[in-house]
Amino acid sequence: MSPTQVVVLVIVVLVLAALAAVAVVASRRRSLRQRFGPEYDRAVAEQDSRGAAERELRERERRHAELELTPLSPESRAKYAAAWEELQVRFVDSPAETVGEADELVSRLIAERGYPTGDFSEQAAHLSVEHARTLGHYRDAHDIRLRNERGEAGTEDLRQALVHYRALFADLLGADPVGGQPPEQRHPDHEHDATSH
Repeated sequence: MSPTQVVVLVIVVLVLAALAAVAVVASRRRSLRQRFGPEYDRAVAEQDSRGAAERELRERERRHAELELTPLSPESRAKYAAAWEELQVRFVDSPAETVGEADELVSRLIAERGYPTGDFSEQAAHLSVEHARTLGHYRDAHDIRLRNERGEAGTEDLRQALVHYRALFADLLGADPVGGQPPEQRHPDHEHDATSH
């Protein structure tokens, strides 16, 4: 084999190796995007680079794998669904207090499923691995609850907080707390009826 052929062969091998590496990175990126959905974009916006965001998301997956998550028993699911319906009824008379109670109920459900319930950011990171599609709702509800504690949230804000809490609550419960259907089977217009049942 001539020196020119050796050089060409080395270049071809290097190009193939580079293409394989690019394909692996693209596949991992696609997998993370599919798993984390909008949380992927949020992580990219919060980090210095896309690579740093993807390392953070892979670290979340690693920590999530160490959790001992448990499914709810039918009795537990029924108890939570009934508690949610009671919250919605109380909202009419005391919206500010009900939003705080909704946060507590969601936190109890999160804990019963086996997720840590300490720091909100850490809790959100754990939830993002399996509940990324509804995590934005939880973040919005949490923000409104904090504004409510400062006296800065109006009744419509509080109603929206309850709708947001319900999205994650239903996702964790595995059924819509109002009507017992899985959340994806409900018509989107019903989302606006969160406090009317």
